[in-house]
Amino acid sequence: MKTTTIASTLLLALANLASAEIGILSAADAKKLLDDPSPARRPVVLDTRGGYKDYFRGHLPAAHHLNFDSLRGTDRAVPVQYLPSDLTRSLLLRAGAHQDRLHLVYATGAALPHDEILSASMVAYVLEKAGIKNIRILDGGLAEWQKQGFAPERDYFGNSPGKLPAKGAPAIAVDAKTAQAHPSKPGSLLIDARPLNEFQGDDDVWLRKGHIPGAISFHWARLMEKDNTHKFRPLDQAKAELEKAGITPDKDIICYCGTSREGSLLYFTLKHVLGYPKVRLYEGSWKEYVWLHGKSLPVETGGTAAGAN
Repeated sequence: MKTTTIASTLLLALANLASAEIGILSAADAKKLLDDPSPARRPVVLDTRGGYKDYFRGHLPAAHHLNFDSLRGTDRAVPVQYLPSDLTRSLLLRAGAHQDRLHLVYATGAALPHDEILSASMVAYVLEKAGIKNIRILDGGLAEWQKQGFAPERDYFGNSPGKLPAKGAPAIAVDAKTAQAHPSKPGSLLIDARPLNEFQGDDDVWLRKGHIPGAISFHWARLMEKDNTHKFRPLDQAKAELEKAGITPDKDIICYCGTSREGSLLYFTLKHVLGYPKVRLYEGSWKEYVWLHGKSLPVETGGTAAGAN
C-alpha cells in the first residue's frame, strides 16, 4: 500500500509538471520527465545555444538544437529583428514545437559576463507568442544539469514535425510608439534591462547613446544567481530586489533592452516566475528605436540604476 501511495504521488507530481503553464523547472524534475518510458509524454527539449559546437560537445537527452538567432534577421536595415510570423512558425514547426506538448528550453549556465539564459528566455517568448502555453526554462541550464550528476549526451535528436495553435498571442508584444508613450501613463513603467552603462550612454555599441525617455534601469542579471546566470534567485530575494526598484505587481510594465533578449528575461521573470499580471515586451528595443523616423526619436542619457544602494 505504501509503495502504491509513493508511486501515485510521483505520477501526480509529474502530471502537475506537465500541466499547461509557463515557468521554470529544476534539473531533478526535468530528469524525471525525460526518464518517462513513453516518448509521447516526454517534453520537447530545445537547446537554444548560438554556439553549435557547444551542442556537439554535450546537451540534454533528446535535445533538438534550435539556435536562438535563427529566429531573427535584418529587416529594413535594422539588424536582428524578429522574423515575420509565417517564417517563425515554419522554423518552430521544424523544431517540433507542438501545442499539446511540454517544452523544456535551456542553454549553458555560467557566471557573468556569460548571458546564454537570454537565448532560452528569447525562445520561450517566441514560443509563447506563437500560442504555445506549456513552456519551462531549465533552472540553471546545462551547468545545473551536470552539477546534479546528470550526464549530457552527444547524439543528435530531431523532433517530429510540430503543430502550432491557429491563434498566437501577439498582444504580449508592443511597438516603439507604445513603448515611447508608456512612461507618461499613471501606474506604468518602462524598464530598460541592459547594463547600466548602456542605459547611461557610456558604451561603444549603439548607433545612438542612452535610453528611451522616462525609462528606468534594471539590469536583468539582478534577478539571477551570480555564479550561474541561468539560475533564478530565490523568489523572496528577487521580489525584494524588484520592490526596492519600485517594480511591483500593480504596475503596467513594458520591458526592453538592446535587441530584446535581455528584455525577454525580465519579461519572463516578472510574468511567469513572479506572476506579475501586466507585462509586455518591446520587441524592436533600442537597436530599432535609434533608427526609426530618420533617427529622430528622442533619447536621454545618464541616470542611475533603479533601487541601487
